[in-house]
Amino acid sequence: MEKVVIIGAGPAGYTAAVYTARAGLEPLVIEGMQPGGQLTTTTEIENFPGFPEGIDATALMERFRAQAERFGAKFLQYDAVARADFSQRPFKLEMMAGDPLEAQTVIVATGATAKYLGLESEQKFMGRGVSACATCDGAFYRDVPVVVVGGGDTACEESIFLTRFASKVTLVHRRDELRASKIMAERAINHPKIEMAWDSVVDEILGDETGVTGVRIKNVKTGERTDIEASGYFSAIGHKPNTDAFVGQLEMTETGYLIADGVKTKVEGVYAAGDVADAVYRQAITAAGTGCAAALEAERFLESLGE
Repeated sequence: MEKVVIIGAGPAGYTAAVYTARAGLEPLVIEGMQPGGQLTTTTEIENFPGFPEGIDATALMERFRAQAERFGAKFLQYDAVARADFSQRPFKLEMMAGDPLEAQTVIVATGATAKYLGLESEQKFMGRGVSACATCDGAFYRDVPVVVVGGGDTACEESIFLTRFASKVTLVHRRDELRASKIMAERAINHPKIEMAWDSVVDEILGDETGVTGVRIKNVKTGERTDIEASGYFSAIGHKPNTDAFVGQLEMTETGYLIADGVKTKVEGVYAAGDVADAVYRQAITAAGTGCAAALEAERFLESLGE
C-alpha cells in the first residue's frame, strides 16, 4: 500500500514527488517508458527560471529527479499503468509489466504526446530542427526560414509566433483553406512573413549532420514535389493526452484531457497535474506549478484522514 503514487515523470510528476517526499509521504513515481517526459524530446531549455544560460532538457529533468530522490521519493522505471480503478479506496493500478499497486492517493501527471506525421525523418531530426512547440524552441530560429505543418488554430498561432524570430514561415496545409477560426486564419494568411503552401503535404524532412536543412512537400492535386529551404520544422497538428488508462474512471474532455477543478478531479484523492489536463499552456514551468499544487492537495487529503 502506497500513500502517494505519482503517475508520470515530467516536470509535473517530479515536482509533485519533491513536495510529497519532503512531507515524509515516500511517494512512488511511475516513470513510464520516457523518464523526463515530453521535454526530453527537445534539446536546450532557455525559458525555465533559474538558468540564465539555458540548460539541456534531459539534464534539467535529471536534476528534478535527483532532488525528489534526495528527499525519499521512490521510482518505478520502465513500467506504466495499463488500467486504473478509482471506484473505491485504496485505488488500484494495473501495471503493464509489474505487479498491481494500491494507493491512498494518486497524482496523474502522464502528460500529452505531440502528434507527428509519422515520417522516419521526423524522428531522425527530433531535437535537431524538428519540434512541436514554437513557444519552447522558436527563439532558436532567429533570421532563418522555418516550416509549420497544420491547418487549425494551433498551426496559425504557432506560425504567427514564429514570425517574431524566423525570416520566413511556410505554413503547409493539405487543403485549400484552413480549418482555423476565421480571425486566426486571416491573421496567418495576411501576415507578410507567412507564406501558404496550399493543397500540400510534407513528404520528407531534409537535413544533414547539422540538423534540418529543408522540407520536401508534395502537392496533393498535381503530385509535384518542391523542396523548401528551412532550418526548422514544426508539427502543429495537435497533441494527444496520455489518458487511455483512465477512460471510464476520470472525467475527460472530448479530446481526452482530464477535467479538474484546479488540480482536483471529481474522484476524491485523485489529482491531475501538468499537460494531461492542460490543452492551453503546455510549458514545463506551468506543469511544475500544478505538480506542486497536486502534491499539497494530496498531503492535505491524507491529513484529513489522519494519515
